Amino acid sequence: MTHEFKKIIKEYIIARSANIKCVLATVVDLDGSSYRKPGVRMLIREDDVMIGAVSGGCVEKEVLFQAQSVFENKTAKLMTYDGRFRLGCEGILYILLESFSPIEGLIEDFSSVIENRQSFELQTSYQKEYGILDGYGSFIKLNSKSYTFNEHTTTQPQALVFSQTMQPCQRLLLIGSEHDTVQLAHFGLSMGWEVNVAVTPKENKSISDFPGIDALLDCEPEDFPVEIIDKNTAILLMTHSYAKDLKYLMMLKSNSPTYLGVLGPIKRREKLLSELLEHDMDIDLDFIEGIHGPAGLNIGAETPQEIAISILAEILTVIRKTKPVMLKDRLKPIHN
Repeated sequence: MTHEFKKIIKEYIIARSANIKCVLATVVDLDGSSYRKPGVRMLIREDDVMIGAVSGGCVEKEVLFQAQSVFENKTAKLMTYDGRFRLGCEGILYILLESFSPIEGLIEDFSSVIENRQSFELQTSYQKEYGILDGYGSFIKLNSKSYTFNEHTTTQPQALVFSQTMQPCQRLLLIGSEHDTVQLAHFGLSMGWEVNVAVTPKENKSISDFPGIDALLDCEPEDFPVEIIDKNTAILLMTHSYAKDLKYLMMLKSNSPTYLGVLGPIKRREKLLSELLEHDMDIDLDFIEGIHGPAGLNIGAETPQEIAISILAEILTVIRKTKPVMLKDRLKPIHN
């Protein structure tokens, strides 16, 4: 996921400033089932600090051990981990370990791509066999430029290739300034999402009132910057003000966020939508039907924290196009 790789780059910069070498572990293939799927990555520092995870925690010690030879000779290698006899997951992981020392140009272009919410591509070459893989490794394409993660990686015509197109980080846009906004922001950040909060000047709020968020939008509903909304933005209206919610809906009516939720009971939602249609009879019905209100899944939530979890769970079901069901009732595998 993009937010995990974003953290890896951030932690590498910190390690580099302390002259600490790094190795990148990438799950490139899988036979059977596993806790995490191909494409997950972990950064291993020479001081044994690990950032990220390639499993639920059971594989990481072996990855750390296997990474030592890569620190020593900077040559990539493929390791396998057979969980059929040691783990609850019945699968074999294939993990490529490579020296991680991206040049400054890569870091600068990556920062620009993240800031501009652009997609990028990752490709990792490998062979599905344990051992040294000299010259194998990862390429990252940022706009029209291609980079390797170290100077030893070259094109391998006969290699297997694991490819990913990484989308911009999921953004959670919370419109409101009350205590429940703080709770939702907290849980959204813990999921690795970018979190923005929108307030009005009269609410007299600062970014410090919402610890950890990426941005605070301080403007009247009529001046709301709708141009920042993209297909990776989930929006929740939670102003606790009917008049404000209506104004924001008027501003949002021509946009297509990945999710749009509104707090409050069904009667409040119906009244909002009826008044919205009175203001604009030509409004797209897909916009109306796409509004989730009351926001959240029915999990018996009562506290602000529980309500936040129910809302984020619903957002995930919309993003991933899934239907909520207890996993014990599934007759098919959890993942395809």
